[in-house]
Amino acid sequence: MAIEVRPATEFDDIRTMVGPKRPDANVCWCLSHRIPSKENNALRGPARGEKVAELLESGPIGVLAYEGDEVVGWAAVAPRSRTCFARSRTIPRVDDLDVWSVWCIRVRPGHRGQGVSHPLLAGAVAFARSQGAPAIEGYPLDNRGEKINPTMAYVGTRALFEEAGFRKVADTSSVLDGFPRVLMRLELS
Repeated sequence: MAIEVRPATEFDDIRTMVGPKRPDANVCWCLSHRIPSKENNALRGPARGEKVAELLESGPIGVLAYEGDEVVGWAAVAPRSRTCFARSRTIPRVDDLDVWSVWCIRVRPGHRGQGVSHPLLAGAVAFARSQGAPAIEGYPLDNRGEKINPTMAYVGTRALFEEAGFRKVADTSSVLDGFPRVLMRLELS
């Protein structure tokens, strides 16, 4: 079946992809790079999901992949200026272009290894383009084809980004799961 990627506007589908199994759990909800660290650390349990619902009031906060009616993937995408990457000490800012960032690519268990991340990243690019982004960046692992821990794979791999037309524009000082992260960019205009 084909994968369709749409702007993330359905709270229940976002919760399925990045929310907890238990409402009181303190899972990421993909907020750790979206909101200031102090606020992120202060939010506990249900308050994390409430923050996502609040953010949704201003519009989509990423994209979701569907196989038929079932949500199977998520990608966080937003203007870099509205993320913690705007102030990052480990992910460099290469110029003053008002780029967008895609920083989390998640595929549901049972659907991994089926190529869902490719249309998901393409959907994040299409969404950024539709919002007027001049370019989009990602900060994937440069794992050189080596196996990575699935819990650390959310940032994507350099190969995934290269296959989507991104090119490496800078090294970073960020390391995840023992692999360096690189700054990849795709010009959109």
